[in-house]
Amino acid sequence: MSIETDYAASQPKSGKLKIAAGIAAVVVVVGAIALDTKVVHIGSENDVRQQAFSSETYGVEQFPKIAADVEKRAVPAAELAPAALADKKAAGEKYGVATTTGPVLPVSFSGVVGERKGNINEVKVDGLPPEVVIRMQTGPAINGTDLRDATGTIEFGQFTNQIEYQDAGSAINNEMKKAVLGSVDPTQLTGKTVTVTGVFKLINPKNWLVTPVKVEVK
Repeated sequence: MSIETDYAASQPKSGKLKIAAGIAAVVVVVGAIALDTKVVHIGSENDVRQQAFSSETYGVEQFPKIAADVEKRAVPAAELAPAALADKKAAGEKYGVATTTGPVLPVSFSGVVGERKGNINEVKVDGLPPEVVIRMQTGPAINGTDLRDATGTIEFGQFTNQIEYQDAGSAINNEMKKAVLGSVDPTQLTGKTVTVTGVFKLINPKNWLVTPVKVEVK
């Protein structure tokens, strides 16, 4: 007779019932754990290591979608500028995508590139109210999250934390630099005519800082 059997035999009837109930409970718990356990094979689609956020991959995937959306919705600057000056709030609601720091608006224009300061070139666009100044980010540094926020489809809740959310914006900017500005020498743009489609955050209706999704140099 085993030690466990000797011990069970030595217990009163009520004690034996308690022991049996305890063993049954353990069996039920172990069975439930087994049923709830999912075997994940290394390298499979369920391997979380395969799903780690890659900012480089994210930028490559998302920028073409953003560019296509912006080009589809872009408003000519000659139409957008008077509307923004007349009623900033209404223009933002009509043409833009809301963010916590102001709406991001899609715009298109043609003009002559002016003086370069830092990573930015001013662009003189005919047909605009004289008080409206358009500047364009031409790199190499591209700042801000206007591209990330331009469509309204990329939200914080899609990411693990704030760092990933910021990295997503940087990755999209970096992909834009490769796809749009990769063949453009920003130091040689002054005096040239460009046709641009891009986005800007409507904070000051008289001063636009445009991040391009498409640039054609003539």
